[in-house]
Amino acid sequence: MNCLYQDGPTINRDSVSFNSYEEMAEYYFNYVDSKPFNAYYERPATISLLPDVKGKEVLDAGCAAGWYTKRLLEKGANVIAVDFSPKMVNMTKNRVGDEAVVIRADLNEPLSFIKNEFLDVVLSSLTLHYLKNWDNVMSEFNRILKKTGELIFSVHHPFMDFTVFNRDNYFLTELLDDEWDTNCGKVKVQFYRRPLSKIVSSVIDAGFIIEKLLEPMPIEQFKIDQPNIYERLTKKPQFLFIRARKQ
Repeated sequence: MNCLYQDGPTINRDSVSFNSYEEMAEYYFNYVDSKPFNAYYERPATISLLPDVKGKEVLDAGCAAGWYTKRLLEKGANVIAVDFSPKMVNMTKNRVGDEAVVIRADLNEPLSFIKNEFLDVVLSSLTLHYLKNWDNVMSEFNRILKKTGELIFSVHHPFMDFTVFNRDNYFLTELLDDEWDTNCGKVKVQFYRRPLSKIVSSVIDAGFIIEKLLEPMPIEQFKIDQPNIYERLTKKPQFLFIRARKQ
């Protein structure tokens, strides 16, 4: 794999939830693999958008504890995995060893350790809503993807963030505060909400063609595990999924 095997730049001052993910790294490694929102809602939808990755160069952009990194490796991909949390990077290394190139890097910063037009696929699972400005990261994704390379990502659904957090102006991009329950207690997490138009325009303006946009239903196992939340998800979306191709 012809890229630089070293950590990326230091954490950007605009990064949010860095301390939260440092705190939650072990929780992610031990529990999130089987959490219904991930296992029975987010992952089936994201996987449905992925092409055959056998022999392909793939970036796991925001790898967290490495579930997708391992999945991509199992499917035969050559994987670069990045996350801004050193502890999450360590969890991914614990999961996959040296089978992938795992690098600490902040998506707010240039991905200068990856060459132009090096990658076939960029996958980013539930990560981009931690970035205020998408212009830079989308430009970098375009730069490092080969011609006709694919970008697949999931984010919070703008309808969900707007309604659940009872915001006044849908068209703003704004920082929200939330609390997540973990095995070690509640953890404060911050992320950005933005309207659908900004999500879509950021992708298109960076030189991508959107091929598919999903607002999927959870799979049946979610209904077995958490029927009340399953019922809500069949009426109110939680996440948004996009597959785009470099022009």
